[in-house]
Amino acid sequence: MSFLFQSLNPPLSDWRGRVVWLVGASTGIGAATAVALHAKGARVIVSARGQAALAQLCQGREQLSPLPLDVTDADSVKRASAQIQENHGVIDLVVYCAGHYKAMTTSQFDMAEQKRHLAVNYEGALHTLSAVLPILKTQGHGHLSLVSSVAGFRGLPQSLAYGPTKAALTHLAEVLYLELHAQGIGVSVIHPGFVQTPLTAQNEFTMPALISPEQAAEEIIAGWKEGEFDIHFPKRFTRWMHLLRLLPPRICFAAVRRVTQQT
Repeated sequence: MSFLFQSLNPPLSDWRGRVVWLVGASTGIGAATAVALHAKGARVIVSARGQAALAQLCQGREQLSPLPLDVTDADSVKRASAQIQENHGVIDLVVYCAGHYKAMTTSQFDMAEQKRHLAVNYEGALHTLSAVLPILKTQGHGHLSLVSSVAGFRGLPQSLAYGPTKAALTHLAEVLYLELHAQGIGVSVIHPGFVQTPLTAQNEFTMPALISPEQAAEEIIAGWKEGEFDIHFPKRFTRWMHLLRLLPPRICFAAVRRVTQQT
């Protein structure tokens, strides 16, 4: 039974000189994680559409480099990965943290918004995988990390567009782990609870256990250090969300209605 206590991934602890590519890192969790890894000695490349935000993030920080791209443009992502490989020769960690969120219910169904969520939250991850998987497989090492959400665990109110895309990311990470672990490539999926970011700023309800992006970055780096597959935080909230995932539908739906005051 010792396998139950073994790390699922090779631990990532010494960041000095490691090449890290964070996709979707101009603000929020991605930006905070980039700054934290840079402080630990990593060579960090940050990508997003917002060139000005990337430039500001990298200003005064040697070994923190901007590489603008649009995750919905597969060619843009592929060119970026090729440039990183050419400049650095290796990619040790790829983190997909690009995200789009807008609350939606069936009475506000918006097909354009549905497609936008799909394009950024899921298809962008596929574009990134298509670009980096050949590189990682040739190297024979490296780590892939996808930023999902506890909103993808079960169906939740106002999450008609966002939740399904995050559930897809979680499922994708599980399949990737099963396929890539034997090839020496680590895979992890990150399930944040409520983090104070531009995305969550639009929420009009009280967010339990709200934490800062910097706290989120600490939790993520700690998870990589422990070789975790499922990196979730803050645990005082996400453990309850994991429990919700295990409940049968009748009990789960009743619990969600009661907590969110849905009729």
